[in-house]
Amino acid sequence: MRTSAGLLLFRHTGNGLEVLLGHMGGPFFARRDAGAWTVPKGEYEPDSESAWDAARREFQEELGLEPPDGEAVPLGEVRQTNGKVVTAWAVEADLDPAAVVPGVFGMEWPPKSGRTQEFPELDRVEWFGLDRARTVIVKAQAAFLDRLAEHSP
Repeated sequence: MRTSAGLLLFRHTGNGLEVLLGHMGGPFFARRDAGAWTVPKGEYEPDSESAWDAARREFQEELGLEPPDGEAVPLGEVRQTNGKVVTAWAVEADLDPAAVVPGVFGMEWPPKSGRTQEFPELDRVEWFGLDRARTVIVKAQAAFLDRLAEHSP
């Protein structure tokens, strides 16, 4: 079973509760919006690293920024359609999306070309109100938004 962990940043604004999501990089998601946004997260091996440590490490790898300090609200786990189990925590913090320096990954592109290209892990990050976030986030991860809303006044 593949496992992943991440941090969902949130903030309170005049427009209500907002969350920071990342748009998945690479050619498969380039023209997609719905289902192409995610909690900044990444895979880890439960035998060698805790989910919490992985969430903080992956935040830094994916966004190029130190994970924020603050109370971590456990949001539990979800199982995505690909079978991956994702664990997340919410942390209240403000972050300027322009400060993000995303990590990169390599893949053969175009397929069967023998050429490897690098793509950003997340090609952009944005703040979303919860209603809009529910329309773009990976379907299973919408449960994290609901759990955060239950926790926040």
